[in-house]
Amino acid sequence: MAAAAAALAAADPPPAMPQAAGAGGSTARRDFYWLRSFLAGGIAGCCAKTTVAPLDRVKVLLQAHNHHYKHLGVFSALRAVPQKEGFLGLYKGNGAMMIRIFPYGAIQFMAFEHYKTLITTKLGVSGHVHRLLAGSMAGMTAVICTYPLDMVRVRLAFQVKGEHTYKGIIHAFKTIYAKEGGFLGFYRGLMPTLLGMAPYAGVSFFTFGTLKSVGLSHAPTLLGRPSSDNPNVLVLKTHINLLCGGVAGAIAQTISYPFDVTRRRMQLGTVLPEFEKCLTMRETMKYVYGHHGIRKGLYRGLSLNYIRCIPSQAVAFTTYELMKQFFHLN
Repeated sequence: MAAAAAALAAADPPPAMPQAAGAGGSTARRDFYWLRSFLAGGIAGCCAKTTVAPLDRVKVLLQAHNHHYKHLGVFSALRAVPQKEGFLGLYKGNGAMMIRIFPYGAIQFMAFEHYKTLITTKLGVSGHVHRLLAGSMAGMTAVICTYPLDMVRVRLAFQVKGEHTYKGIIHAFKTIYAKEGGFLGFYRGLMPTLLGMAPYAGVSFFTFGTLKSVGLSHAPTLLGRPSSDNPNVLVLKTHINLLCGGVAGAIAQTISYPFDVTRRRMQLGTVLPEFEKCLTMRETMKYVYGHHGIRKGLYRGLSLNYIRCIPSQAVAFTTYELMKQFFHLN
């Protein structure tokens, strides 16, 4: 659910060389640092998610076996959705995604930095392990804060033209609140989400951070370049960033994907005919495995996630690197 934001936050830059005391620019650039980080992560996340929005829509339809598209594969579904719902059908639910991904990326990035410092100073854990722990905690924090928005986004993405239960984002919020248990109705499927996010975000941070630090340590000239806003900071070249992010995302996604499938089905709730058989995480995973098996059930749509990974990481890292330099975050 958070490939772009997790990858963005993993890219913790090396510290800049200290400037002379009294350098006015240094103080000025420290002002509103968190706000600038918020904007950088949010803009990059929105660009990345908009790029892969059609693939996200198809993933939701395939994961939950929508009866209009359950017999189709990834590419045939990408062709069928515009034919049935028009081109904009590929972007259904993307508005709610944008509202969610902006704060999600910001919260995850800031929480990662905070947890990383906390784990290093308070627990004495350093090296690559602190990235794993901080990444897991940051991912779970961001999920808890933005989960209701993801719930609404999934409900809107699952709808098919002519069979709308929800008229828009506000109507979806009101309907879920009124008919599905009030505030708690927005947190259906939270447990499998957290269980999936912990290894996903942790492995993403760990893999990307390790590849980045090893690459810059052993081949700085080949793999790195000076940051345009601070020549003392070495950053990965764009194509190397894309490669590292893609590898990290693919590994993390493979590990956590069954939890993602479970989460989607629980989020859809009463929209699905088998709703009463999927009330808990255990029941849902058991139902999916029993009726669809591993490849066509727990890992249905995984190939689509791999296809999403490359363009998503490309846009996320490229935009984020530009935003970091634009906002003087290096």
